[in-house]
Amino acid sequence: MNGGTYIAHSGFLKRFVLMLRPTAVSAHVLGFHSSPSQYLDFEPDKPYTTKKWPKYNEIVYPPKKDGELTRPAEICHQRTLIKYSQEKMWYIGMMLRGLTIDEGIKQMTFYKRKGGAIVKEILLEAQKMAIEEHNVEYKSNLWIADAFPTRGYIIKGLRKHRGPRFGVIHYRYCHFFVRLIEGHPPKHYMAPEETGNEKMTEYIENLRKRKIWHGL
Repeated sequence: MNGGTYIAHSGFLKRFVLMLRPTAVSAHVLGFHSSPSQYLDFEPDKPYTTKKWPKYNEIVYPPKKDGELTRPAEICHQRTLIKYSQEKMWYIGMMLRGLTIDEGIKQMTFYKRKGGAIVKEILLEAQKMAIEEHNVEYKSNLWIADAFPTRGYIIKGLRKHRGPRFGVIHYRYCHFFVRLIEGHPPKHYMAPEETGNEKMTEYIENLRKRKIWHGL
């Protein structure tokens, strides 16, 4: 039996032809597609929404009592399956928290990266939603209470190298969530660091609270 007959009967030629067709079906048949099976029909342009975050917009609170302050409006908005790094989006979210909506949009205008343009669109969409769906009177009377990303799909692909070698490519997606609150932002979003006198006072109080256990 010559070599050509052995190759034809062994099925190597058939597998090699399938490898030249970079489709999810052929990759799944060959067994080297390392992504979960539910990602085989993944379409980035297909609408995808998380279940929990939009539900916060549907909460109905009981009527306020006499003398109780009016509850400010809260707007929760999201954008899913963003083709951008979650780690890079995290820095943007930390920068936006505690800012007014106008200041956040201004900061994203001068943030010359792909993530800045994406987050600016998300803030404008949330601001429009506040006016049209949540009856906010002034669009500038909003501040960013939460802004954070989460990890989305990670699709694995293949890159052909020299010879029989292949490399794994990770196509990473992320989600970005924003929560706006009507009114003015607090003076300190994070608790400010204690001064030297405050630390000294706390230290002396802890010393005075000392107790000898099982003593007289």
